[in-house]
Amino acid sequence: MAAAEPSARKRRPKGHFAAAAGRAKRPRGGGRQLEAGMRGILITCNMNERKCVGEAYSLLGEYGDLLYGPEQFPDPEERLSGSDREEDEDDVEAALRKEVGQIRASTEQKLQRFQSVESGANNVVFIRTRGIEPENLVHHILKDMHATKKKKTRVILRMLPVSGTCKAFMEDMKKYTETFFEPWFKAPNKGTFQIVYKARNNSHMSREEVIKELAGVVGSLNPENKVDLNNPQYTVVVEIIKNVCCLSVVRDYVLFRKYNLQEVVKSNKDSTQQNPSCLTEERNSKVVKPETEEEEKSSEEVKQENKNQGEIQAEPKRNDVLTV
Repeated sequence: MAAAEPSARKRRPKGHFAAAAGRAKRPRGGGRQLEAGMRGILITCNMNERKCVGEAYSLLGEYGDLLYGPEQFPDPEERLSGSDREEDEDDVEAALRKEVGQIRASTEQKLQRFQSVESGANNVVFIRTRGIEPENLVHHILKDMHATKKKKTRVILRMLPVSGTCKAFMEDMKKYTETFFEPWFKAPNKGTFQIVYKARNNSHMSREEVIKELAGVVGSLNPENKVDLNNPQYTVVVEIIKNVCCLSVVRDYVLFRKYNLQEVVKSNKDSTQQNPSCLTEERNSKVVKPETEEEEKSSEEVKQENKNQGEIQAEPKRNDVLTV
């Protein structure tokens, strides 16, 4: 009886195991992965990527329709003709109609304004955009939320536009940014700027080297471009994930709390109570005080103290301040 069991089992189709293996290897995002040449929006979340994607589609769809009008798709009845009816598998005509419907649906998906792709990092979602300017859309969203103080998301933390992507190697990045930075920094355009850098799942890039090289590119486009780490006109955002470098140049980075949707809806009082460092950030954004001035002031205070009290022991303090 036991020997008869294997032969009694239903045989699986020939291609079953090959298909299963293909599904196992397929990454999240349906095979679509972040790669050089894409544009979109990089979104960070708190442990719930699925819900983050849903919130992103809802929020981007709402503001996308306001700025660019509703998306236009083919007639649903035409798109689904033949595919929503059950026909005999041997009916070649029905199978052909079904295949045509699937191709149309796949084509429509590729033409969607917003499309989630696999980012390559945990708690990071990438929404690929089509036919829109990511920086304008994200800035509009943050501007509206900052003005209304209306919270519209629960799991989304930061929302960063990605206006361009290239391979995450220094030579590629330098060559790419020489053209990418032109609309903001090439003469006669100019402005104050800072560079913020974040790398995920990448160990071959150096933060200091990237910032130094990209700042050099900005300076070469117009020597009047100046660094301002407190309240710059533009913030160059560099987000590296694996071997892809995501770039954008954004406005109001300090005002909009580093493009954090949870923080931007808080009042100044609430932000200060929950995060005292925000008060320091606001003060720094109003009064620019370079570190060199602070060191000089500290040094002068020590010298004055030495002069008034005649204490030689104060001299090491000055050295400590200058070498930190």
